[in-house]
Amino acid sequence: MEQKKEAAKTISMQGGTTSGPRTAAGSRGASGAVSGSGMDRRVEKKKTPWKKVGIAAAAVVVIGFLATIVMDASGGRSFRVNEDRIVVSTVSTGTFEDFIPVRGRVTPLKTVFLDAIEGGRVERVLVEDGAMLKAGDMIVELSNTGLQLDVTRNEALVTEQLNNMRTIELQLEQNRLDHKRNIVEMNYQIKRLERQVVRERELIKTNAISQAQLDQTEDELEYYRNRLEITLESQKTDAEMQETQLAFLKESGEQLEKNLKLARKNLDALNVRAPVDGKLSGFNVEIGQSINRGGRLGQIDDPDRYKLTANIDEFYLGRVDLGQEATYERGSEAYKMQIAKIYPQVQNGQFEVDFVFEGDGQPDGIRRGQTLQTKLTLGDATDAVLIPNGAFFQDTGGNWVFVVSPDGSQAIKRTVRLGRRNSRFIEVLEGLEVGERVVTSPYTSFVDMDRLKLSGE
Repeated sequence: MEQKKEAAKTISMQGGTTSGPRTAAGSRGASGAVSGSGMDRRVEKKKTPWKKVGIAAAAVVVIGFLATIVMDASGGRSFRVNEDRIVVSTVSTGTFEDFIPVRGRVTPLKTVFLDAIEGGRVERVLVEDGAMLKAGDMIVELSNTGLQLDVTRNEALVTEQLNNMRTIELQLEQNRLDHKRNIVEMNYQIKRLERQVVRERELIKTNAISQAQLDQTEDELEYYRNRLEITLESQKTDAEMQETQLAFLKESGEQLEKNLKLARKNLDALNVRAPVDGKLSGFNVEIGQSINRGGRLGQIDDPDRYKLTANIDEFYLGRVDLGQEATYERGSEAYKMQIAKIYPQVQNGQFEVDFVFEGDGQPDGIRRGQTLQTKLTLGDATDAVLIPNGAFFQDTGGNWVFVVSPDGSQAIKRTVRLGRRNSRFIEVLEGLEVGERVVTSPYTSFVDMDRLKLSGE
């Protein structure tokens, strides 16, 4: 429209400048004839519509970006990772050996700790750390004045109580003898009076004695009979009480004697002796040092027999049991061991077990504190689908993995079920097929992602 307006304006301007005869001609042209000069006009060059091109290009870019977002949303959260920075392993079949490597620390098979039963001051040190001892060998002498005074007082107290008990026992015995003596005396009087009554009854028939004398003799006989009955009853009661009291006194006396022996034993314990044969270790005591009651002085180790103490991941707590076998290999020789003790307390994600060597199969040259690498057998070897063991297991717990697509451009998260694992392989129960490729390196950087875009940059 603008071009048409400019052309009309140009024609109008040309017509306005015509003079003289051209005016007449122009008039004639207006009446019907067309003037040649009236057909001339300016033709301008067309301009390129860059604005429209820019808008179209921006629209294409936006559409492409939105398409990418839609594609990413349909595949979940994604993360671009350099293929050279991850480890990709292939799912395969093979024999799964159900074992785990265990590193154990060599410790003595038997250890006896030396603790101070009673505290005191170190007077003499008779041996040095590392010495070989026999049971009963003197190790260190302690002194404790307070304990010695207490023992002396206890001895005096116990002696006094024992003397009192002996006095009571003597009194009871005297009472028993007095009862016995009284009974003998009364039996004699009764016997004598019975004879006298018989004689007097014969004499009264001849009026040789009076009735009063006979009555007196019979009354006296009755008195002694009643007294004998009461004495016998009293003797029986006293005998029962004496028996109970003597048993109590005897038991008390035995307990007092035990206490006295214990006090003397505690005093003797100030002289610390070796309780068993073995090698003294951890012994660091100086003359004049004060040792608290129950303080640890050292320990005596079995110098010839050893065991292995190892820490195992809590993941295997339910699969480890007493008697399970382990193997220690040194060169061409293999030494069998068994689990002898399990400590169920879990610390820092691990629990502790003790291994003992079978029979006399202990290797030569091992020393306390040395570490040995062993294999703990958890089950029989079986054929299974396997993937190499990797750090991904700690990030996923074996519940899912990233599986590489056939074209190798991406790795997609997939739920799986994994079973047993050893130092080399993990058993696959569900979710993976033989020949598929799995990312087995750590997932720390992309554990929340659903898909990995693999690039070779």
